[in-house]
Amino acid sequence: MARPAPGTYQSYAQGYIDLIPAGADPLALLRQQPAELHRDLARLSEAQALLRYAPGKWTPKEMLLHIMDTERIFTYRALRFARGDAQSLPGFDENEFAASSEANDRLLSDLLTEYHAVRAATLALFGSLNAAQLDRAGLANGAPVSVRALVFITAGHERHHLSILRERYWPVLPLAEASAPGAAQHPAASLR
Repeated sequence: MARPAPGTYQSYAQGYIDLIPAGADPLALLRQQPAELHRDLARLSEAQALLRYAPGKWTPKEMLLHIMDTERIFTYRALRFARGDAQSLPGFDENEFAASSEANDRLLSDLLTEYHAVRAATLALFGSLNAAQLDRAGLANGAPVSVRALVFITAGHERHHLSILRERYWPVLPLAEASAPGAAQHPAASLR
């Protein structure tokens, strides 16, 4: 899939789009990411999934639900624009969503199950779009965005958060709990 042209997305999205390597198929990345994310997060205990790497930052559970919420919003926008909807769609406040999500009251295994369902729906929608639909655009959060850009942004958004998990969360999670007999290997151990 060709990269989105400059001007077909908001400037904030450039960082996400840049996380997709040149020549890479964002749909292939979207298909690969669930195994990677599941491998990393399923190793966490419920206690580890409630830890924050710094005060005021999200827990791994909150981050996972943020990934899902954002993916749902991006795919909803893509659906509306692919179908020719010309209405301007509102933005959203990711921090308000996270604060109201109650992700920390849910089991990590349930969140992961939901994540896989969300991703399956995303892949079904994105995989069904033809070139003309991918090139359609609309207004979201007061700015133009193409369906093609939303595909790239969705894949890049998850890559961004996987990097945050690895760079900021794994170094501060307690290793003792994860290295107890019978416990799963700490996610950071595979990154050393």
